[in-house]
This record gives sequence, C-alpha cells and structure tokens, in this order.
Amino acid sequence: MQHRILVLGAGYSGAIAAGRLARRLRREDVAITLVNAEPDFVERVRMHQLAAGQDLTPRPLGEMFAGTGVELRIAKVTGVDADRRTVSVTGTDGAAELAYDTLVYALGSAWNAQGVPGVAEHAHEIAGRPGALRLRERLARLAAGRTVLVVGGGLTGLEAATEIAEARPDLEVALAARDGLGDWLSPKGREHLRKVFGRLGITVHEHTDVARVEAGRVVTAGGGTIPAAVTVWTTGFAVHPIAKATTLEVTGTGQIAVDATMRSVSHPDVYAVGDAAMAMGPGDKPLRMSCASGAPAALQAADAIAARLTGGKLPDVPIRYFNQCISLGRGDGLIQYVTADDRAVRAALTGRLAAVYKELVCKGAAWAVANPTFGLPGRRRPVTRGRTAAGEAAKATA
Repeated sequence: MQHRILVLGAGYSGAIAAGRLARRLRREDVAITLVNAEPDFVERVRMHQLAAGQDLTPRPLGEMFAGTGVELRIAKVTGVDADRRTVSVTGTDGAAELAYDTLVYALGSAWNAQGVPGVAEHAHEIAGRPGALRLRERLARLAAGRTVLVVGGGLTGLEAATEIAEARPDLEVALAARDGLGDWLSPKGREHLRKVFGRLGITVHEHTDVARVEAGRVVTAGGGTIPAAVTVWTTGFAVHPIAKATTLEVTGTGQIAVDATMRSVSHPDVYAVGDAAMAMGPGDKPLRMSCASGAPAALQAADAIAARLTGGKLPDVPIRYFNQCISLGRGDGLIQYVTADDRAVRAALTGRLAAVYKELVCKGAAWAVANPTFGLPGRRRPVTRGRTAAGEAAKATA
C-alpha cells in the first residue's frame, strides 16, 4: 500500500512542503494530496500591493503541480480527527472524509481583531486576498482628501501605509502604532523609515492604542479620536481555529506544539508548518509568523518525513533569521539585518537597492512555489517503513 501524505493548505509553507515531499519520495510508494480552498496560489506578501490597486500575476495551483505526482484537491477543510487520522473537507462535489498516514498541517492564519470593538464591522484587513480586494474596491471609491488610517506599526502596517500613500498621494494617510515608529529597527533603519514617511506625507500617531473602531474614526485608549474614512487593521495574525478543536497539543494561541523537526509533540504522525506551528528558534524564542519562518520550516518538515519513511538521517539545520525585508512603496525599501534570533544589528540596506532586494526575495519565494520539484535531491528514495497507518501506530508505541 502507498503511504498517504495529506498536506492541508497551499500557502508558502504547504506548497513548499508538498513539492519537497514529491521530490524526495518515489511516486509508487507515496500518495501525496494537497488540499486548498482556492485554486490559485496567493502571494500573501504582496497583499498590500493588491489593495493599493496593482494587479498580481495569476498562479494556478493546477499548473504548478502538474506532473509532480501531487494530487491537488480544491476544498475547504472543516475538521481534523487526529486520533482517527481523518480530515473532513467540503468542495464542489460536497462533503468528504480523507484518511492519512502522515498529515502536514499548514492552514496558516488570518487577521486578528485583538478583541477590539468595532474592528470586524468597520475595519479592513489585508491578511488574505478577499480582504485585500475589498479594501482595493473601497480605496478606488474614496474621494481625494479623505483619511486612510492604518492601525499597527509592524511590517504589514508599514508596507500598507507606504504603498497606499505612494499609490494615492491625493489621500491623507496616517498610521497608528502602539510603540514608536520602527522602534525595533537599528538607528539607520529608523532614520530611513521616518524619512520615507515624511516624504510620502504619512502622519504617524506613535504610542497610540486603539480602543474602538467606529464609522469614520477610531477612539484611542486615552479617549481621543483619530479621523478615518477607511481603517486598515494590521495588528497581527490569528491562526486557523481548527487545530484548537482537535486533540492535538496546542498553545494558548491555538498553534500546534512541535519539536525541532516540526513534528507534533502529541501526535507523531502530524507535522505543522508556517503560522500554524509553535516552533522554537535560536535563543529558545518562538519563530515569528512570517514567510521567513514558514519556508524553512516546510523544508525541515518534509525532509524529516522523508527521512523517517526511508530510514535516512533526520535533518539538523536550525532555523535562523538573516534580515527583515520591508517594501516602502515600489521604489524604496529597507533591509534590516538581524541576529539569528531576529534582533536588529547596526547594518541596514535602504533606498532603491533595498526595494530591488525585496522584490527579488518575493519573486524567489513565488518561483520556489511555482517549481515545486526543482533542485536537489535528484534521487527519490524508496519508502522502507510506515506504509500504512497501522505501521506508523506500531512505531509510535514501540
């Protein structure tokens, strides 16, 4: 019997994991199925561009995985039974239950309203394509001189504010940040960020907590108000809720607790990658939700699965950070170099060269997904154990 590998989610992490597994393992030994709710791959790191009115290159998953041996199933995941090793899905052909021997959980995350009143009713988000398209439509109807307020001073907030301000110089763009503007950056990085915000005319409300979002304005924790014809909420991400409803061990955030190989600490036949996983990085710090974490985690998980199935050597490559790449509109950027555990160092690349660097990173990530079986290893290894769920269960209890 073929060993059944089920990958849930075809974002950066899920798509990379599925392609890596197809490259590592022989087709006659494994049946790899990739489940995704949408037929296209979404370049999540470009959602601020989509919202600002730019058109992105279509990337159909069917074309990406054609000829790879990966079966693509367009369906929404509605439940996971980690004890029975089944996944419930709903697609155009109705509801179904899929069985697996190994599960790769990569359902990712969505925007996080942080429990702030009025966010769901009055704010826009760009954590996914539907939200970015709704914001795009709203901005297109917005008259000159109106205010767009971006709430959140992280990477997503910085990119959204600068992209909108550059694309629509006729609007009054503002950003509300809980801390100082870019206060985690190096002095050079902070200086460049303020320079760009000044050039684009973006008003910054630093050390500002938003307590409530209303139609036409936000109310701060101090009782003040900030006008906002459009509010864009970018204060972080919340993981998909399905994992928390399973018997998998999860953290308080709903992320699946995993070991260094991205394997669930409670269910050895389950691996979690990307935003869905709580994995520890250098300095015993959790890896942040980002493509920079998700891609190497996906490679780690796929290589670990292949090693365990073929009797090979487990991967021992620690996931570390090198830089934070921030686009500041189409013609400017900031590359902040960091330590292995993601703390800023003095060195930073700024300006047009940084924008080119960031664009190459984005294109490289999309190319890696679009060419899932390219590159090493060139020789697929035969599966020598764990062909069935029963075999995996026996190993787990041995």
